[in-house]
Amino acid sequence: MPLTNRGFSQRLHVALDMAGVKKGRGRITQLADLFDVSRETARKWLSDLGLPELERQIDMAVRFGVNFEWLATGRGSPSGATGVKESPALYRADSREQLRLVGLVSRLPKERRKALLIIVEALAEAE
Repeated sequence: MPLTNRGFSQRLHVALDMAGVKKGRGRITQLADLFDVSRETARKWLSDLGLPELERQIDMAVRFGVNFEWLATGRGSPSGATGVKESPALYRADSREQLRLVGLVSRLPKERRKALLIIVEALAEAE
């Protein structure tokens, strides 16, 4: 049986909800900005008219803190069965910029994340 994108948009909406992305018209723009795609591409993902490539689905699962297998296929649960379960509210982003920052930081190697943390702490203390 061939894999289809049926149901992916529903799971993507759930993942966005869990990550604290506000519902409504701005959701398409936020998703497009976060993954550096057109609004039309993001709209297709959220409407079951298109499916992101595998690498982007993996990135989405990491950024939104959901189980990749669930996001991609619907099997399992959004949070997975392993690890410590924490409230998604702990990671809620108040703006598009915060969501993008979290996503970009998660892609950095450990050494660069440590260096970035030092820089951000210095900037915060300077305020």
